[in-house]
Amino acid sequence: MIAPKPMRKRPARRRLSAQLAGCGANGGRCAWSAIVLGIFAGVVNGGYGIYGAGKDPDRSDNGTEDQHSIRYSRMLLGGCQGRYLYLFTLTDRLTASKFLEVCDMSDVQPVLIAGTWRPADAEGTFEPKNPATKEFTGEVYPVSTLKDVEEAIEAAAVAAEQIAEMGDEIVASFLERFAERIEARADELVAMANAESGLPASPRLAGIELPRTTDQLRQAATAARNRSWTMPNIDTGSNIRSLYGALGGGVAVFGPNNFPFAFNSVAGGDFAAAIAAGNPVIGKGNSSHPGTTRLLAEEALGAAEDTGMPAATVQLIYRTNHEVGARLVSHPKIGATGYTGSRGAGLVLKEAADKAGKPIYMELSSINPVVILPGALVERGEELAGEFTTSCLMGTGQFCTNPGVILMLKGEDTDTFVQATSAQFSEAPVGTMLTEAVENGMERSVGTLKGAGAEVLAGGERGGGNGFSFQNTLLKVDAATFLKDPEALQEEAFGNESLLIIADDMDQAVEVTRHFEGNLTGSIYSDSQGEDESHYRRIEPVLRKKVGRLLNDKMPTGVAVVPSMNHGGPYPATGHPGFTAVGLPTSISRFAMLECYDNVREHRLPAELRDQNPSGALWRLIDQQWSQGDVGG
Repeated sequence: MIAPKPMRKRPARRRLSAQLAGCGANGGRCAWSAIVLGIFAGVVNGGYGIYGAGKDPDRSDNGTEDQHSIRYSRMLLGGCQGRYLYLFTLTDRLTASKFLEVCDMSDVQPVLIAGTWRPADAEGTFEPKNPATKEFTGEVYPVSTLKDVEEAIEAAAVAAEQIAEMGDEIVASFLERFAERIEARADELVAMANAESGLPASPRLAGIELPRTTDQLRQAATAARNRSWTMPNIDTGSNIRSLYGALGGGVAVFGPNNFPFAFNSVAGGDFAAAIAAGNPVIGKGNSSHPGTTRLLAEEALGAAEDTGMPAATVQLIYRTNHEVGARLVSHPKIGATGYTGSRGAGLVLKEAADKAGKPIYMELSSINPVVILPGALVERGEELAGEFTTSCLMGTGQFCTNPGVILMLKGEDTDTFVQATSAQFSEAPVGTMLTEAVENGMERSVGTLKGAGAEVLAGGERGGGNGFSFQNTLLKVDAATFLKDPEALQEEAFGNESLLIIADDMDQAVEVTRHFEGNLTGSIYSDSQGEDESHYRRIEPVLRKKVGRLLNDKMPTGVAVVPSMNHGGPYPATGHPGFTAVGLPTSISRFAMLECYDNVREHRLPAELRDQNPSGALWRLIDQQWSQGDVGG
């Protein structure tokens, strides 16, 4: 179902005088009262408004505030014909000329709760920007209060019970129908995502990411239908049987800024996995692409109606403050949370969820070290320089698997590699960053690296591309300096940046590897004739325990959606090293609970645990042996 009426776009900023004209005959008094009350509210709130400490509740992948919007404190003023006066929160990014603005709440996009698009119970609004033009998109979105979140959680709890009674075929049909509806609306979705993210419409969005998204949904449908992800386990001697099942409540999904389709909170990998397990989803849209998320939610609701799924199977809110976000992940009726974003914001949510005993699965930060051994440089150094540059600058480096650190041994071939990559970084076009926050974060992170002793070989400054941008940046540091301050020199610069670490010898290279934090990936390049084998055997065991996915002779940027993929790793890459966010059916288990049945009569058991295999194809562990047969067969 499409939202009942499209919200009209409005100019990004309206003059105060024009707004006050809507205050009727008492406009003058209303205006002055509003100004006085607004200033008073700002003083009382210490300049921080509703968000506390000046921090925005929705952050981008680099751990900085989302600056797509101006933040507000709200007052409802009598005599202003239903309009709200907003006080800009004072930050270093605001000027006095932008101090006051009135927002017509009829312009604000609705939220989706319990199957209905309705006005949010909002405590503020925000506007996304087109990163390529730095202009506001003209659409306004609400910052939801606890009331919206509570209603969504309650509706999800009811939907969870309804889904449990419907069976897996309906769940699978919903996922397939959703994929079809996305494809039917592909042109509009791609246009919106391009405007909000600055990512190329083709091939990135239309030819790569959108097909990946629909493929994930169809893979999830297959998993929901064949049920092997439930891992039925039957011990005939004790008559104890177990399997994984749905959580019995909604799953909150927080999507990142860098994949408007494939990791979207209402269509991406976490969403698909949660739905396949039989859980409804409460999507918390990313503030950098709320319009894309809204369009996807419209199609998800339509797919639910087409297939008979509960109305609250998919719900959407756009933004909350920190306190409300913490309540969402810790609510007694929430099942679990999937989060992809900055380490700082993620840890705030994790603390709240952990205190309530609620599972939360997080992808946070990763610099994805690449080790290039001497023989590989001798054999194909020029080729590797080009391969590395392409991988690092792809998508302006805004991938969670971007190669952020290159570790090499000093020598002439290393010097040649450094010179070649420095030149290539300087000569390559500079791409557009996803948000102003990412640009600001790059500047801060590069400053941290420089302050810890890294030398800038290329770039290092803002600008160079269209819209929000930062020069392609390559830095270098010797291993001894790295070992003096490994924490600062592992600062994630989310974007088109990488740090070269030059070690004196293999002993020092291994010691550097011991100081690496947890990462999603780690790569080792070696000579194809075995010249580097002894070096490989020394460094691989150390790197292996630092990363979720180990690669040989391959840059880490690509993430294949296959069952054996691990898109996870030790902290701070994720919050738990035992789970993956990509790869079906493996990723489904994050949003499931283990259900055990002890001496339960067979006719009362789930079909997967009865003596007869319900499909003849379901894999079950029967008396410690994997089988597709019947018990006793």
